[in-house]
Amino acid sequence: MTAVAGEEHPAKPSPPRRSAWREVRNSRELFANLTLRELRSKYKRSWLGWGWSMVNPLAYTAIYTIVFHFVLRAKPTPGVNGLSVFALWLLCAMLPWNFFQTAVNAAIGSLPANDNLIKKSYFPRQLLPISSVSAALVSHFIEMALLVLALAAFGDYQAFIFLPMTFLLIMLMVVFATGLGLLLAVANVYFRDVQYFMTIFFLAWLYLTPIVYPPTVLHGTALFVSKLNPMTDATIAFRDGLYYGTLPGLYGLGAVIAAAAITFAIGWTVFARHEARLVEEL
Repeated sequence: MTAVAGEEHPAKPSPPRRSAWREVRNSRELFANLTLRELRSKYKRSWLGWGWSMVNPLAYTAIYTIVFHFVLRAKPTPGVNGLSVFALWLLCAMLPWNFFQTAVNAAIGSLPANDNLIKKSYFPRQLLPISSVSAALVSHFIEMALLVLALAAFGDYQAFIFLPMTFLLIMLMVVFATGLGLLLAVANVYFRDVQYFMTIFFLAWLYLTPIVYPPTVLHGTALFVSKLNPMTDATIAFRDGLYYGTLPGLYGLGAVIAAAAITFAIGWTVFARHEARLVEEL
């Protein structure tokens, strides 16, 4: 039938768009390929290759051990079976921190680094930050496995008993890093200064977290600020299980779960709302 001039017709409804969560879930093969690409390119043309995944944390551990243990005389309480090795005590919290920082930084730069891919084809853009976190997770698993073996070599066999709790904490760090990475990845598209600012912010955040010093040295305002820091309870929980052989407190574990869940929900929501404009902004 021919339309009558001037007659208004209702707009044709657009097809319902699948939820972002469903799109990501149905793109498992693409996610795996993106993660493998991240892993292959990470140490491409590097002589040590994957050896760098241990060289960097060991170098930081050596420096912090010299400064805080030998110079400033920091002495944490002994761990399981009287274990008193500052380097191992430090690594129990430093390795989770390194994973968190590496994962978030990689997620922040994932969108500009793949702008050609984003402009050429459609796929759930969330996969780029998530695959960056996933690639960092592979390295972290290797580091944590070596740490557990090192603890066992010094007589801390309870580290094996607390592996399920350690795995749970790692998964919470993945959720936390993914949420923050999604949020900052979007911000970095609009304001490229974000990635440079976060380098400075992470340095300050490190020293606000009881990693290179025991939490017992904090008092007053410093203790209050530390309690507002979600990474405080997270690093303490890792150290409690691996080094001291005790379960984390319910309050501390609950704080980590809440921080991870809230950050992920905010990051996912913000990213989903701005996903459609990423091509224009890039």
